[in-house]
Amino acid sequence: MSGEYRSRAERKQATKRRKQKKGKAKKGTSWMKTIAMAILFVIVLAVVGGVATFAYFIKDAPPLDEAKIKDPLSSTLFDMNGKKVAELGGYKRTYVSYKEVPKVLEKAVLAAEDARFYEHHGIDVVRLAGAVLANIKEGFGAEGGSTITQQVVKMTFLSPKKTLERKAQEAWLALQLEQKYSKQEILEMYLNKIYYSDGIYGVARAAEYYFGKTNLKDLTLPEAALLAGMPQAPNRYNPFDHPEAAKARRDTVLTLMARHGFISKDEAEKAKQVPIQSMLVKHRKKQSGVPYDAFIEEVIKEVTDKANVNVFEDGLKIYTTLDQNAQSYVENLLNSNRYFTNKKDLQSGIAVIDTKTGAIRALGGGRHRDQVEFGFNYAIKPVGQPGSTIKPILDYGPAIEYLKWSTAHILVDEPYAYSDGTPIRNASNRYAGAVTMRRALTWSYNIPALKTFQAVGKERAMEFANRLGMGFTEVYEPFAIGGVSHYVSPLQMAGAYTAFGNNGIYTKPYAVTKIVFPDGTEMDLRPKSKRVMHDYTAYMITDMLKSVIRSGTGQSAYVPGLEMAGKTGTTNYGKDGSKFGLSKDDVPDSWIIGYTPNYTTAVWVGFSKKSETAFLTDREQRIPKLLLKDIMSHIDDGSGKFQQPSSVVKLPIKKGTNPPKLADKYTPENEIIYELFIRGTEPTETAKDEPKELPMVTGLTASYDQAANTISVSWSYSEQTDDTVFEVHMKDSQGHVQTAVTKELAVSISNPTPGASYTIAVYAKEGERMSKPAITSVQIPGSEPNEGTPTTPGDGSNNSGNNGQGNGQGNGSNQSENNGNNGTSENGGNDENEGHSDNPSGQPNGGTNSGQPNGGTNSGKPGGGTGGSSPPSAPSTPSNKGSGTTNGSAR
Repeated sequence: MSGEYRSRAERKQATKRRKQKKGKAKKGTSWMKTIAMAILFVIVLAVVGGVATFAYFIKDAPPLDEAKIKDPLSSTLFDMNGKKVAELGGYKRTYVSYKEVPKVLEKAVLAAEDARFYEHHGIDVVRLAGAVLANIKEGFGAEGGSTITQQVVKMTFLSPKKTLERKAQEAWLALQLEQKYSKQEILEMYLNKIYYSDGIYGVARAAEYYFGKTNLKDLTLPEAALLAGMPQAPNRYNPFDHPEAAKARRDTVLTLMARHGFISKDEAEKAKQVPIQSMLVKHRKKQSGVPYDAFIEEVIKEVTDKANVNVFEDGLKIYTTLDQNAQSYVENLLNSNRYFTNKKDLQSGIAVIDTKTGAIRALGGGRHRDQVEFGFNYAIKPVGQPGSTIKPILDYGPAIEYLKWSTAHILVDEPYAYSDGTPIRNASNRYAGAVTMRRALTWSYNIPALKTFQAVGKERAMEFANRLGMGFTEVYEPFAIGGVSHYVSPLQMAGAYTAFGNNGIYTKPYAVTKIVFPDGTEMDLRPKSKRVMHDYTAYMITDMLKSVIRSGTGQSAYVPGLEMAGKTGTTNYGKDGSKFGLSKDDVPDSWIIGYTPNYTTAVWVGFSKKSETAFLTDREQRIPKLLLKDIMSHIDDGSGKFQQPSSVVKLPIKKGTNPPKLADKYTPENEIIYELFIRGTEPTETAKDEPKELPMVTGLTASYDQAANTISVSWSYSEQTDDTVFEVHMKDSQGHVQTAVTKELAVSISNPTPGASYTIAVYAKEGERMSKPAITSVQIPGSEPNEGTPTTPGDGSNNSGNNGQGNGQGNGSNQSENNGNNGTSENGGNDENEGHSDNPSGQPNGGTNSGQPNGGTNSGKPGGGTGGSSPPSAPSTPSNKGSGTTNGSAR
């Protein structure tokens, strides 16, 4: 070895290097061991922690009570005041044993819910992982992660609240259930517990309800697949209500059956070709009776959809929004003959909602529902097209929201067509010309509605409508006047209108506030409210819809004392009418949706099926309005007002101006309309109107009281307002004028000149507006002082207030019926040239010029003979030689 190194030093260095390498190797190995131990320690802690957490969660798990498995617990319903309404449960069921279940149904259920049911022990880790992958690849809902055993546990013992604690308890109880019962018994429990919509529980009752089959062994492959798929979302996959969704779910189950080897791909494809409608019975079967079944059907639907529980077996306390007084009244009204005719198949649906909260207070599911309990519910099911009730939702609401139109916005009602050239017309076949948006909505003109929809644009119109719960996937121009492609329900329409009455806040209508589980756990089911439009949009639509009820198409529904808004609507058959021997203009549906600050009510009247008699007469089209008036009169106390928000300005507008102009102080009242504007968009230009002459005073009289030495003047005025004042001008023989201003209908003038003749004129004034003068005269006894040119009275006796008495001949027989209100031809008797021009002395002109103060024999003119007198100057140019006072007396 020594020969390998050149020296001892070299060997020493080599030995040192080997020792260093060994040290490094030992140090690296030590670090690796440390990391490995740390990881192992964390895993152990996680396992221990998981076990401890699992143990903590299951310590409060309910016991595996066989009574709950065998004997379902009924649920109790309470109304809005906490009073018990009904108890649901204990109904006779068509119970089936495992032996009665055909293999085709069992395979379908296993494929849809738990393909490895016979291989796991209550929890299927493999299925859980597979479900996650399937949902990623095929979309949510392709497969579920819970086993059938877990679902039985959840439906029987636990609340549906999705928490780690509940899932841990579900797994623990599933393991126990598997130890205590056989797979066949567990599957039997499942098939008898599951919910199938419309109040149907258990697969045997469902087969009879949907397919008319009382023996499960008669089920076909597509029928079995449909029943197996429904429990995932019973109401969504109800084939009566949602045939397309039901088919899609059925086909998914058929695909799963082929994938798991229960059937061949050819069998699956063949079954997929069977139409859903061909599988169903034509008429729904009668179900067990409950009070207020139309309302309770909605309760069952909400609880099932939101909480995924069995209301007939889970022992729930269900607190609802039901107003029993309103519900009873609506049901009695529908079943009476107060408004309805006896026409075949005539039906009606009514929904009453709290405007502020969205809480459903009453549901009228149809006429004579006591004969078919849990039958077709006309209050909550789609019943027809909405007609013109859609116009605030798709047309005018969006126009205010997005375009900031005012209620005075001008639209032209004229011959018009859709964009494809198809003509559109109004129901009256007439055109109104240029109208405000308010008038267009008040009288439900179709052409302005279409023009508004086009101005808004279909995308924004659909967005606005869907915020109100309409659920449109597409909209087209005919939608603007109610020709929608899918039907709507009274509950849906009432819900949409609550947002207009609630300051732009929408709450989806609901019938259940909360449920309480047997273990005391509570679940709040009230939906959250949300703002869906500006407050100005809601208020301006409401204000226009108040016009509909007060003066438009909805007048028959008006209730004195209620601040109510609303919209009417009808539909017609169109070209489909010929199928039933009817005209295209015949009406199958009539609507009204009305609301106050307290309640919103939607009423539909139509037919259960189309036929040659399924059309509404003019009288029958009024039934919804009469029903609304009756219901609102009964339930609403008239409290509450629609409060105008600060974002809205109400202004006087001159009628017919486009764009709108403000009325000015001279605009006549009958040419002023009051309209609403969004603050900041109000008009600034004012209409230019000339002052309108006020009416003259009437009954003007003047008399001299010798004892008091005063002249008393009085008159009448029927048009007097707080702004009206009267100017009294008195001119003596010398042309001296005294003026008095008063709001009274009389003045007194003290110490008149003896022997003088006085002409008195009275003008009515309001600001710059003025009337023509009423004129009379009076003669003071005695000798007038020699000042200026004396005035010689006529021979006739000139009694107070009777101008024109005496004709200058002294016979005094020319009586004037005008009490001094003379000279109304041509210049109206307002001789503004008095005391000027050709007659500087201020004396009356002679001659016979019509309308001028004159002497001679012109009957009805001021003065007679040479003693006639002319009126004092008008207020604009008075001669103030006398002293005027504002208290009505002049000296």
